[in-house]
Amino acid sequence: MPSTFAHEFNTPTFKAKVSFSTGLFINGQFLDGSDNTTIDVINPTNGKVITSVSEGTPKDVDLAVDAAHKAFDTTWGLHAPGAKRSILMSKLVALMEKNADELAASRGIGQCQARLSTGQEMLMSLVPSIVFATMLVGLIRLLVKYKRLPRTSSPTLATEPIGVVGQIIPWNFPFNVLCGYGNTVGNAISSHMKIEKVAFTGSTLVGRKIMEAAAKSNLKNVTLELGGKSPNIIFDDADIEQAVNWAAFGIFWNHGQTCCAGSRIYVQEGIHDEFLKRFTEKTRSLKVGDPFAPDTFQGPQVSEVQFNRIMSYIESGKSAGAKVEIGGERHGSEGYFIKPTIFTNTHPSMKIVQEEIFGPVGVVIKFKDEEDVIKQANDTVYGLAAAVFTQNLNRAINTAHRLKAGTAWINCVNSLHSNVPFGGFKQSGIGRELGEYALSNYTSVKAVHVNLGHRM
Repeated sequence: MPSTFAHEFNTPTFKAKVSFSTGLFINGQFLDGSDNTTIDVINPTNGKVITSVSEGTPKDVDLAVDAAHKAFDTTWGLHAPGAKRSILMSKLVALMEKNADELAASRGIGQCQARLSTGQEMLMSLVPSIVFATMLVGLIRLLVKYKRLPRTSSPTLATEPIGVVGQIIPWNFPFNVLCGYGNTVGNAISSHMKIEKVAFTGSTLVGRKIMEAAAKSNLKNVTLELGGKSPNIIFDDADIEQAVNWAAFGIFWNHGQTCCAGSRIYVQEGIHDEFLKRFTEKTRSLKVGDPFAPDTFQGPQVSEVQFNRIMSYIESGKSAGAKVEIGGERHGSEGYFIKPTIFTNTHPSMKIVQEEIFGPVGVVIKFKDEEDVIKQANDTVYGLAAAVFTQNLNRAINTAHRLKAGTAWINCVNSLHSNVPFGGFKQSGIGRELGEYALSNYTSVKAVHVNLGHRM
């Protein structure tokens, strides 16, 4: 049987006892992996092992898929009409709210404490999950009302559940059931003949491999939420104080480990120098350290591998001649902490301008006018998100529509809502998450033609 992890949180802002199995959760029970191997969970604040969790293998994927197929054929599928699903989702929301402390605490451990996770923020990290589940309840009821989903289990002309789905989810915002490595478990999911759809969130490079494996197997449906190098455009007439605050949140939130991070900050020449001065001061004020300390804004990167990857990008920027305005080095002597970093004096061909760093590293770039910034902002293989700061509504809307990005924020950054679709253009992905657009990815449309007595 798998072991149990127990921990007591006792911080000035968060107190909770948490105990949970470290096994794989398959068919309603926790199990050891088929090979009885484990994966160490490392505390990124000091590089020490917190605990070990069972490692999933392709054999475990088979077990999980078989269990899911059985549930689909006997309990879900056409046996669970929209009204029943709405009731069950409502119960799930109630249980999540009732056990919010324990869920938030276990989520913090599950992410190796790598997120911005003071007590209050750990609880807030659970809010999007509860809001999304609540949104699904309302959406299911709406689709039943308009006959997009069957009201009862009797035959009806409607969309049907697509079947067993494999979700390959990221470490920066996880919800783990079967833990394993991408080249084993991830590959097994994307190539499995009994999985009808795979959803992947991660890098563009791996997204290509997911699509290739899906195509070579059973041509399963694929949705991909991939990388980004999102532009944050700040015009001369913007509220500069708010623009500075949002820019800091846009790039340094979650330690920069966010696919839609506003990592390219374009500032119009009229306010460039003042913005840079204030932005540097704001960045200097951000507290980097213990993620459980009440005043901490930025904790450690998720792992040593990610820490080294980010530092290599920083060294690349320095070698290419970019100027480090602030940061650019390790914070402290242990753990995977990196100082919030701002580069200036860049040119478009630099790696720090073109490639996704996935860390607390941003570049500030001066622009002349709207035509200039649109050209620069769209000069990327990505198209996940963008932000525009201006008090001119016409300019804001016009710019937002000209940016090749799946999400455009106006006078804010990283503001996500469960009922608004999220996804990318170009090499930032295929399909959408959140809202009705996301739900449509998990259903199949069927046309049934009925002969009511006419003869050939």
